[in-house]
Amino acid sequence: MADELTPETPEEEQPKKTHKQRKNGLYPGVSDELAENMRTGWADTELHGLEPVAQAAHTAARRAALSARFPGERLVVPAGRLKTRSNDTEYPFRAATEYAYLTGDQTENGVLVLEPAGESGHTAALYLLPRSDRENGEFWLSGQGELWVGRRHSLAEAEQLLGLPVKDVRTVADELKEATGPVRVVRGHDPVVEAALTDKVTGERDEELRVYLSEARAVKDAFEIGELQKAVDSTVRGFEDVVKVLDKAEATSERYIEGTFFLRARVEGNDVGYGSICAAGAHACTLHWVRNDGAVRSGDLLLLDAGVETHTLYTADVTRTLPINGRYSEIQRKIYDAVYEAQEAGIAAVKPGAKFRDFHDASQHVLAEKLVEWGLLEGPVERVLELGLQRRWTLHGTGHMLGMDVHDCAAARTEAYVDGTLEPGMCLTVEPGLYFQADDLTVPEEYRGIGVRIEDDILVTEDGNRNLSAGLPRQADEVEAWMAALKG
Repeated sequence: MADELTPETPEEEQPKKTHKQRKNGLYPGVSDELAENMRTGWADTELHGLEPVAQAAHTAARRAALSARFPGERLVVPAGRLKTRSNDTEYPFRAATEYAYLTGDQTENGVLVLEPAGESGHTAALYLLPRSDRENGEFWLSGQGELWVGRRHSLAEAEQLLGLPVKDVRTVADELKEATGPVRVVRGHDPVVEAALTDKVTGERDEELRVYLSEARAVKDAFEIGELQKAVDSTVRGFEDVVKVLDKAEATSERYIEGTFFLRARVEGNDVGYGSICAAGAHACTLHWVRNDGAVRSGDLLLLDAGVETHTLYTADVTRTLPINGRYSEIQRKIYDAVYEAQEAGIAAVKPGAKFRDFHDASQHVLAEKLVEWGLLEGPVERVLELGLQRRWTLHGTGHMLGMDVHDCAAARTEAYVDGTLEPGMCLTVEPGLYFQADDLTVPEEYRGIGVRIEDDILVTEDGNRNLSAGLPRQADEVEAWMAALKG
């Protein structure tokens, strides 16, 4: 990795200077001749006639709804800033969900500001970094200059792409400091913006803004549904990739599986939507196993929970539990079939007008029945469910909202989410599981170390639901036939 030359290099670390270099205060360590040379001789690369991004009309409608919800108030939504990974390297930037949802932009340091405009609601402006300055040397001397990290869109280009006025973000802090009247900001993303508003905002009012933006994402528009389907379709191909290389994973570790899926995510999307869970054997009983450093052995199960994130930041979230050698053993199939039956009951309960909790209750009822039937719990089933005794082995809720965040709408009020009612356009996961820990002495030895989860992404439709991830088989015989066909 190249080491950038920056104006902030401490004096003791700079190379020895000639007299002419020392007098050049603007470019420490750089001669006048080089500084002048780097200022000139660059072609005009401004882009014209750009088409708006695909979601521009949708983001405008979302801003209009936000404006109507908070009339007369200044609303500030930052993208966030780069975070240091170690020393002088940063984590890959991922724009705050609220910001990307309202703008379609994904660049660091951006800030959306909705200014009150009387009866017309608000005027929206987006504050972004302009092109790197060639005159002051920022483009090649700064570690975030365009020579180092790539070209940025000019402010004029960004206006064409995003469909709203764009200003220089370097002025936004001073402008916000001078702001009068009520202000709300989405917190936790940009300390500079928050510092500029310290005496103008309250935690309670800001939380209302965050909650509104979380609940607004519950019902997906046509663009969002299309992006979720793209994410799922890429994820299906990623699962196929994994099945084809299970023999190589056996020779290495779970990380071969992780890397294989990640390749698909990076080629067809932006990234993975969350850390892939590539849990072989007893690791499947650890719900968020993301170390992925364990052995992959024939005869064990692989619980693969992974999702591709699209270039517009919508993510899939799919789980399959696969026999590594292509065939379920008798006990593996027994547990798998129970989870499959529970998932079938859960998916059937997803429909408009149903309570959000209904699909969880339906899946849990089936799993409790199985645990009683197997003699692991004493019935009746209603007693088991009332006391929650099945939770020793079911562990987690049966699903969650899905969208730009894998656990979407997380800041929504309880009454609007888990105690709410399903509507067409909502997208959620249905993912029951059974997990028998390797050291669980309350179950027969043959159960221990087996974990099974089946998860699909379900869209609520006008007349029921649609399984976006139906391209991956779920029934045990179909899974085995699918794996056999992929392995050739």
